[in-house]
Amino acid sequence: MTVVTDSAAQNAVPDPVPDPVPVPDPAVMRERYRSTPLLEEELAAAPMDQFARWFGQAVAAGLSEPNAMVVSTATPEGRPSSRTVLLKRHDAEGFVFYTNYGSRKGREIAANPRVALLFPWHPIARQVVVTGTAARVGRDETVAYFRSRPHGSRLGAWASEQSSVIGSRQELIERYEELAARYPEGEPVPAPPEWGGFRVVPETVEFWQGHENRLHDRLRYVREGGKWRIERLAP
Repeated sequence: MTVVTDSAAQNAVPDPVPDPVPVPDPAVMRERYRSTPLLEEELAAAPMDQFARWFGQAVAAGLSEPNAMVVSTATPEGRPSSRTVLLKRHDAEGFVFYTNYGSRKGREIAANPRVALLFPWHPIARQVVVTGTAARVGRDETVAYFRSRPHGSRLGAWASEQSSVIGSRQELIERYEELAARYPEGEPVPAPPEWGGFRVVPETVEFWQGHENRLHDRLRYVREGGKWRIERLAP
């Protein structure tokens, strides 16, 4: 055993103190967007067709999870909340995502169905902003989608009572392991009764294209009497 004497301790070189990590200043962070102008005459007649066009381009550009969208809901008293979920379907009727109906967003949609969606496609200087009304999809549609999910994701939907308070991560793991023993790989897993889809039917859809000097393009579709009107917003 090596004994360190008092004199040796006095002569020991202290460990270097690491330099503090500088705190970035967000006020000086800027991107210069360089892109082609977005013109009214180039838009599709309906917003969902335009969305399909842009979504395809986002996928082709190699964006990570281009179907990730921020879903914002609010209580009847107007207290908002936001979270990121994955879009699972888009068609002429709107945008579909799946969740636990007992989650915070599920409860808030039940009490106040008006929601907003945001697709933040920063790498290509684009975003899509949607406002509309959410409603549950049919049970058959939910079950069909649930069966297409990976086995582990199906078990996870049962294991997690989304947005509820739990004691520890271990508690969640134990629930999952119990379900994995009950439904081993290859066994069918039924869709949880409180899990399903929402379809957001749009009332407005805004397509934002970034440009340098903040001269961005903002073209918004507005539903009026079953038809769509396009208007340009100042950036």
